[in-house]
Amino acid sequence: MAMKNTLQKLEHTIATAQSYAEFLQASLEHDRLSGADAWKAEDKSRDYDYKLIRKRVQRMKDARTRNDAPGLMFILHEGIHGNLGNIANPDLTHYCKVGTKHLIQEFLDEVCAALDFIYAADEQDIDFHEKLSFFEETAFAYGQSCLMLSGGAGLGFFHCGVVRSLIEHDLLPEVISGASAGSIIAALVATRTDQQLLELLTAENIHQRFQKWSTWRGPGKGSWLDSTNLENALIELFDLITFEDAYNLTGRKVTITVSPADLHQYSRLLNAKTSPNAIITQAVRASCAIPWVFSPVQLKARNQAGEIVPYIPNRKFADGSLMADMPFNRLARLYGVNHSIVSQTNPLAVPFLSRTKQRSKGLFSLTKKHLVNLAKSNSVYAFDVMENLIPGRATKLGIHKLRSIIDQQYVGDINILPERGLGSLKYLLTNPTEDGLRALIRAGEKATWPQLDLIERSTKISKTFNHYLKRLKTREARILSGQEVRPKLANTGS
Repeated sequence: MAMKNTLQKLEHTIATAQSYAEFLQASLEHDRLSGADAWKAEDKSRDYDYKLIRKRVQRMKDARTRNDAPGLMFILHEGIHGNLGNIANPDLTHYCKVGTKHLIQEFLDEVCAALDFIYAADEQDIDFHEKLSFFEETAFAYGQSCLMLSGGAGLGFFHCGVVRSLIEHDLLPEVISGASAGSIIAALVATRTDQQLLELLTAENIHQRFQKWSTWRGPGKGSWLDSTNLENALIELFDLITFEDAYNLTGRKVTITVSPADLHQYSRLLNAKTSPNAIITQAVRASCAIPWVFSPVQLKARNQAGEIVPYIPNRKFADGSLMADMPFNRLARLYGVNHSIVSQTNPLAVPFLSRTKQRSKGLFSLTKKHLVNLAKSNSVYAFDVMENLIPGRATKLGIHKLRSIIDQQYVGDINILPERGLGSLKYLLTNPTEDGLRALIRAGEKATWPQLDLIERSTKISKTFNHYLKRLKTREARILSGQEVRPKLANTGS
């Protein structure tokens, strides 16, 4: 009974912690007393292939002991991916508050040590271009993580806390997408350094710029709200910066999603690859254009002469979350993403998303999951039928938007969600108060804390790949420009 009371007190401390240090200390103590530490120390588990992982760890250790960099390259080429042996199984996160099996952590550490070793290997043994080729090919095969910031109107300032927490722990991915309210935060990430973001993403600074974003205009005037204050805030923040400008400034691969305001178009992903000359300010304004709430927007771009001109003339775009709240598949094609971290505040999705870490188990859970998927498929089919039968263009467009909302996927591999409750609805379309923003940002930070350890493990290898690949690319540029001479190989006479 005493142990149970102690664990309950620790759980209360975890839930009410005022800093990550307090949260982590209580979580570690809970794991020690609950027996989770013993679970971590035992390799064996039905939830992953511990024999495969143990063998792979030993092979990498042996190769490093022999100073065999080519052997390490062969082992990593042989088959390294984020879920080798099912180590990313979400069931493994259920047994403890933080951490995982020591063997899994050892595997991650050993892979990164192998990459350190290969990068530092003598170029008499591994030629520079062989190293570069290895890191390019293997990093692409391994993939990387993305952060996706959902729509959510005024609730979207929750993302500020998520981004702050990730920056403070050096865990912000390079690939980021934002839809609707999330596009504002994504654009800030695209155009600011980490230190600038920490200074900007505070209740005081956000309130100063967005305190009057919601100004009632009334029906019959094209939109319910006047967008002037929102547009002025966006112009102040982003001016005429293009996506290419932003990428050159921060190196972050930031995407903003927009949805078509008419039929026969698809949602667009605006970023430095697909639309380098598009102006970020107009992209964000379009992505925030909730139907009827704000009017749709004509995108703008900077042409070769430096002039600001219409982008995709004669077309207007609206709320990005309507059709591409979480554009994972297209990010995968563009940037080699195969793992997602989602900050989800969309009021159409959050009430229905599970807070548990476990997959569906048992007959009842599996049946429930199947019935939900079946209901979704049937709803999409019904909207397709209605769209084909109803003649009115405006009605067709409305049905098409509803279909898109239902047909989307709103979750990722790691999900950061606000607490459920009707109280959060007050943030949707009202002007924020400084105290309200402070509460939202704090909620975002606290919701991120339980996921930080998992995010660190999930991104550890890809971050190491990216770190060394950037160094090698920088050196390649020096070699190609003649600023550096490649060392000659001993046995080739080159």
